[in-house]
Amino acid sequence: MALFPNPFDSLLRWQEALDRFRASDWLTGGPSAPGAFPPINVFRKGDDYIVLAELPGVDRAELDIQIKESTIRIAGRKAPKYPEQASVHRRERPFGEFDRTVTLPVEIEADKVQANYHDGMLALLLPRAERDKPRRIQLS
Repeated sequence: MALFPNPFDSLLRWQEALDRFRASDWLTGGPSAPGAFPPINVFRKGDDYIVLAELPGVDRAELDIQIKESTIRIAGRKAPKYPEQASVHRRERPFGEFDRTVTLPVEIEADKVQANYHDGMLALLLPRAERDKPRRIQLS
């Protein structure tokens, strides 16, 4: 009977937990994980935000863009386009429905959002809501 626990038992349990974590699908899902479609970049320009989404092969009629307060939703469908009676030997490009949501740290003025879609690139200019901007207080 040992008076002290074996310190290597704790290390072994820790290693097993790390192995389970790595084997899980934490890298393949979620809003900002590699492989998420469409890939999105978000950056700030002054008070406003810009969202760029790569949507190659997506018809603009298949896009649904929604904005509520500080959340942007880009949803749609990417359909495969094969010639009639084609035999597909390899398919690596993703197809099907997609739905991405991005939450910004500020509220967006939904009525003033500008959207541009050209050559598979979606650009959203998202102006910050006036009511969300900080106000200077004058001291008396």
